[in-house]
Amino acid sequence: MLGQNLAKLLRGPATAFYRLRMDGLFGGVAIQHGNNKPKSLHKTRRIWLPNIQKVTVYSAILDKKLKLRMTSRILRTIDKKGGFDNYLLETKDKNIASELGLELKQTLQKALQAK
Repeated sequence: MLGQNLAKLLRGPATAFYRLRMDGLFGGVAIQHGNNKPKSLHKTRRIWLPNIQKVTVYSAILDKKLKLRMTSRILRTIDKKGGFDNYLLETKDKNIASELGLELKQTLQKALQAK
């Protein structure tokens, strides 16, 4: 059910995102395709992969550490927002763009309501 809701949020096929992997926080970053074009003008196909890191982040609301895969861009955004919990709670669903991220956001919201 969450996968169907995610497809509606993204408004497009899930294949456009990083290897159909929705088990990390990638922020909608996709594999990019293009050409190498050296001085000889002989084009060769290549791809650019997102910079994915394995990171342990602390959630103050859940009071536990989580091991996640995320892009370096998301790490900078987490620093800007003031922490992992603030990033998930303040970011729109369409910008989180992963099933794991939306599940974590729902878990945080339920934990806040319970307190």
